[in-house]
Amino acid sequence: MEHIQYWIHHYGYSGVFFILLLEMIGIPFPAETTLIISGFAWQKGIFSLPLLLFFASAGNIIGSMIAYTIGWYFGRPFVLRFGKHIGITNEKFDKLEEKFKKYGNWIVLFSKFIVGIRVLVPYLSGINRMPPTRFAVFNIVSATLWTSAFVLLGRYIQIA
Repeated sequence: MEHIQYWIHHYGYSGVFFILLLEMIGIPFPAETTLIISGFAWQKGIFSLPLLLFFASAGNIIGSMIAYTIGWYFGRPFVLRFGKHIGITNEKFDKLEEKFKKYGNWIVLFSKFIVGIRVLVPYLSGINRMPPTRFAVFNIVSATLWTSAFVLLGRYIQIA
């Protein structure tokens, strides 16, 4: 948690942006913790809410679009090759892909709230050739709702 506080206090909005961007392309960063700490910083007057939500959402959205593009061009073998380091197996990917084909729009919309799954869904969307505009719309709405929820949570809870 200390390294997240360092990034937030030292780099401000750009620190929040890059943490959320990196998490969405698969580099493990605790995004929820980052958003909660950012919400606490907003409460203390360090951040402006509109700017915080903009940079947090933008980091998540752009990271998701990068992952979507990687999925589109490099496909399943790429995800499985690098995903094995974070526990992605053929079996897990098959199950998620099966659900995605049936509920793709809803999965993109709500996956941000599920740790681990939120990182896979943009890749899966690209692999399954979800139309880019549709993915972008659902991704933007989802990222905005998710970042807002966790920033507000951070605003209203006490961090020890």
